[in-house]
Amino acid sequence: MLVLLPPSETKRAGGRAARLDLGSLALPALRPQRETVLDALEALSTDAAKAVRVLRLGVSQHHEIAVNAAVRSAPTMSAVDRYTGVLYDALDAASLDTAARRWLGAHVLIHSAPFGPVRALDRIPAYRLGAGVALPGAPLRRVWAGAVTDAIAEAAPRFVLDLRSEAYVALGPVPASVDSVYVRVVSEGSDGEVRALNHFNKQAKGALVRTLAIRRARIGSTRALHRWADAHGLRVRSGGPGEVALYA
Repeated sequence: MLVLLPPSETKRAGGRAARLDLGSLALPALRPQRETVLDALEALSTDAAKAVRVLRLGVSQHHEIAVNAAVRSAPTMSAVDRYTGVLYDALDAASLDTAARRWLGAHVLIHSAPFGPVRALDRIPAYRLGAGVALPGAPLRRVWAGAVTDAIAEAAPRFVLDLRSEAYVALGPVPASVDSVYVRVVSEGSDGEVRALNHFNKQAKGALVRTLAIRRARIGSTRALHRWADAHGLRVRSGGPGEVALYA
């Protein structure tokens, strides 16, 4: 089983002195794409006015230019600890025991814009770059989409649970050759109407992955996902083609 997560715009600063090691990251075939995007991000950082415009930085965010300029030499930490925000607060990986964190490292990829999908325990630096940024010299969709799809196909996971936002799906769709399901978080109102959620979408995904890690889930198909969810008090129902609805 492989779980795909989106990153977060907000990140924890700092880390240990060990700098980024591209050779240690998941899906090593993506190294050329990682080099391309990092080179473009560093080049953008040499022109502050352009970086502010491209990255859509507010006045209080101008320090992010220096963060990007130092992306290859900055301290690193595990990706699942680097990201903050609603999803990662609900996952709360720092509070998990060793076995649960080991499960995250073996089964979870976090799909970042500069590094592509990385393992939850792969060490990465802080950075500022989202899926929707038009990065000069390295259009993200053109750089990543086909390469990420091919890399996932080469890894040949038995089953993929896709919890990414649609913006990150566009940077690397799961190949048709791999059994996968896309998760949409919904809520049923008192009128019986089922509605998609925004804020609680992220919270529900983080809580789901936390439960998967604590239980060290072994799920190999959509049918097995339904059985596992029912056994653990989660409501998962069939959705559109290739999708399931997770009720929050």
